[in-house]
Amino acid sequence: MTQEKFSSRVAVYPGSFDPVTNGHVDIIKRGIRIFDEIIVLVAYNPNKKSLFTVEERIQMIRENIAEINGVRVDKHSGLLVDYLKSTGASIILRGMRALSDFEYEFQMALMNRRQTREIETVFLMSGFKWFYTTSKVIKEVASIGGSVKGLVPDNVNQKLLGKFNNGRR
Repeated sequence: MTQEKFSSRVAVYPGSFDPVTNGHVDIIKRGIRIFDEIIVLVAYNPNKKSLFTVEERIQMIRENIAEINGVRVDKHSGLLVDYLKSTGASIILRGMRALSDFEYEFQMALMNRRQTREIETVFLMSGFKWFYTTSKVIKEVASIGGSVKGLVPDNVNQKLLGKFNNGRR
């Protein structure tokens, strides 16, 4: 069995990040202690309706990672493995929350691995404070006037307030 050494460990952290949550930021901060570089990849599907535009999501992420060396943001609308091949990255970073995430994430990891054997998926368990935080739940709560302060970065909270009630709260 041969062991390959990578000159640098570049991980791609894909997601819709609609919006980015404190759980996402936590995974990025913990992941950069493991990897030399992390590319936060805003994946988008033009046929899917998002609350925030790709540009808004990228800007919100950039504002929250500005102080973290080795992290950058990019966007992609095709197959994740194609993006990794084009950048030379070989690692997919994924956050894992509750057991309910496992089956989907496992299927995706196996499908990505089937596409190319050079790609590995690394899972980081979510911090306990963010275990049940999802972008979908954040949007649902914010849309009916509930507070998501503390679950999302402050800049994201302000954007959510602006989207759902013109900043009045």
